Amino acid sequence: MTLLLSIACGVAVANIYFPQAISPLIADGLKVSKSSAALVTTCAQLGYAAGIFLLVPLGDRVRHRRLVTVLLLMTAVGLVLAGTADALPAMVVASTLIGVTTVVPQILIPMAAGLAEPERRGEVTGTLLSGLIGGILLARTFSGTLGQWLGWRAPYLVAAVAVLVLSVALAVLMPVTTPSTGERYPALLAASVRLLRAEPLLRRSCQYQVLVFAGFSAAWTALALHVTGPTYHLGTPAVGLLALVGAGSMFATPRAGRATDRLGPDAVNLRCLLGVLAAAAVLLLGTVGGVLGLVGLAAGMLALDVAMQSGQVANQARIFALRPRERARLNTAYMTCAFLGGSAGSWLGVRAYSAFGWNGVCGVIAVLGGAALVRCLLAEKPRG
Repeated sequence: MTLLLSIACGVAVANIYFPQAISPLIADGLKVSKSSAALVTTCAQLGYAAGIFLLVPLGDRVRHRRLVTVLLLMTAVGLVLAGTADALPAMVVASTLIGVTTVVPQILIPMAAGLAEPERRGEVTGTLLSGLIGGILLARTFSGTLGQWLGWRAPYLVAAVAVLVLSVALAVLMPVTTPSTGERYPALLAASVRLLRAEPLLRRSCQYQVLVFAGFSAAWTALALHVTGPTYHLGTPAVGLLALVGAGSMFATPRAGRATDRLGPDAVNLRCLLGVLAAAAVLLLGTVGGVLGLVGLAAGMLALDVAMQSGQVANQARIFALRPRERARLNTAYMTCAFLGGSAGSWLGVRAYSAFGWNGVCGVIAVLGGAALVRCLLAEKPRG
């Protein structure tokens, strides 16, 4: 069951990430600028943040099997609409719908954490995040290659079929769960804001992830522009290959989960934030071009992926331990903040690249990672 849920997380989350690799193809196909086409990615992430806030709290109120199946069917509809769109406004609307409804991983992860023994909660969370990472990274390889061969519409339509198959599998095989609350929907929404005010550890976890995920999104959004631009003159499959290298981070999150169970989330966060700064330094090699530049991009993106995802394991293990009966609402507050940061990061990445090139993007990553590290070090100081 853990394996099935891990695969489900990967297939579902892929839908908001694969457009990053084919953004240049979308621009050409719809005859708009590359920066305008980047709105497709930004709106998908904004939709995801909205979906987390509006829909994930229902994981404490509605049976998981029913909720997950309905959301996947709606995601498939959005993918078909995007794959048949003939203008950028229609693409933006469809991408927003996809983002809103493809929040299934953020329902499955707290569900699985609740079913796991307390001493294995970090490990189980890490395993599901490993599947989620695989979806994020392999999605770019899938879309970049398929888009180059068959056009930018093909990844959307193939993804729609995959989501439909997944919805059937989960409708049959997901465990039957009992809702942990009978609160009305407005109270569920208000709970996320209440929890942010009441739980300092939740706020700290959100601050870490907002900053790091913003840098992560800035890097991936700008990477497609950089690799297909004048420095390298490569096609979108090159973006997919770089993402495939980054899939090595799939193997890091279970280890991060075990380290969190053993050492605590603060120690893991500190290591991850140092990793973000190291990744920003390595990514500077991407400006030199040639083989050395590509090696630097691959190594830097891998390090950034490992740091961001391992930090998320620590953050979620911290918040899931706070209030067991409110895990979906805790995750709602955390992931809403994270994806608002990711949306801002996508916007920052495009603007930094347009104004300062790849060096500007590396600077954004370093500044954001440095701010998170300062917050972490201040939190580590003993009080009094």
